[in-house]
Amino acid sequence: MTDCLFCKIAGGEIPAIRIYENEHALAFMDIGPIVKGHALVIPKTHHNPLAATPDDVLAHVIAAVRLVAQAQQEGLGADGVNIHQANGAAAGQVIPHLHFHVIPRFKHDGHQWNWTAHPYADLSEAAALADRIKAALPR
Repeated sequence: MTDCLFCKIAGGEIPAIRIYENEHALAFMDIGPIVKGHALVIPKTHHNPLAATPDDVLAHVIAAVRLVAQAQQEGLGADGVNIHQANGAAAGQVIPHLHFHVIPRFKHDGHQWNWTAHPYADLSEAAALADRIKAALPR
């Protein structure tokens, strides 16, 4: 894609601080980190959304996510790692190129997810939604 920021980064047209790369995936530092050390992992070819991305591409990208997460824990001494992936503007996706955020976490990093749980009225509501999801799965 000619106007895609991440395609331009992958192609070397826009600079980025690269931390891992192979022929299929690229990991680089996020310029607006949630926690310092926050990285992004992308496929080098343009894919979006997640559901339309071929399995082999996803396999290469998630393998790179795992390597970066391990390196953040070993290299930065992170106590944990958050992996975040958003699809579509409603989910907070800003750049329409498949990408995973790999965020090192430290016991006292000060970051908190503002996650508000919205419980089901009862388990039958959850079961009905589960049935609709299962019905949409490929057979």
